Amino acid sequence: MTRTSPGCFITLEGGEGVGKTTNLEFITRQLDAAGISWLATREPGGTPLAENIRSLLLAKGQETPHELTELLLMFAARAQHLDEVIKPALAQGTWVVCDRFTDATYAYQGGGRGQSEATIQQLEKLVQGDLEPDLTFLLDMPVAAAAERVTQRGEQKDRFEQEQQAFFQRVRDSYLNQALKNPLRFRVINANQPLAAVQQDLQEALLPTLLAWKSRQEEDLP
Repeated sequence: MTRTSPGCFITLEGGEGVGKTTNLEFITRQLDAAGISWLATREPGGTPLAENIRSLLLAKGQETPHELTELLLMFAARAQHLDEVIKPALAQGTWVVCDRFTDATYAYQGGGRGQSEATIQQLEKLVQGDLEPDLTFLLDMPVAAAAERVTQRGEQKDRFEQEQQAFFQRVRDSYLNQALKNPLRFRVINANQPLAAVQQDLQEALLPTLLAWKSRQEEDLP
């Protein structure tokens, strides 16, 4: 990846019910404690237009989006999100912490829906160029345990949450395969343990990135 900005791009990935929202908040508290300017966002979404696309994607309506339609909508929302939010923040030196990004597309639309990896790669290159996250936390847990968490919320399930277990197993397998192929960027966190233990693992995995940032800051001092 080529980027001269001091901003750092962190993403959280994982299936439904793994605790991304809770742990994103934990990460931003770590950034606060380190004195780092940050912006938290999500995908699909992050801008008014992208949030409208998100609503289309998640709603269980009369018409089910074709798999290619779903994939194209994901990247349409991402293009807007990158242009309006992520790229400007990184250019200003702000750290961006995002709930899901393109790894989710490979997992859900690729692994889950069976869309061609080559097609996803073409769209990724078109929309992102060379931009990719600096650090990705994959919150991982067995599909059955994650499904139980979703059920315990007692909330109405969106279109993706209503998928069958086999779909989510393919999503999980895709995520883990991506982590194996990208070990320098991914940190796999066992989300099937008490929250305190999950966050201890997150803190330890984030520490090298924080120390590297602090070292750069000290080098820039007069």
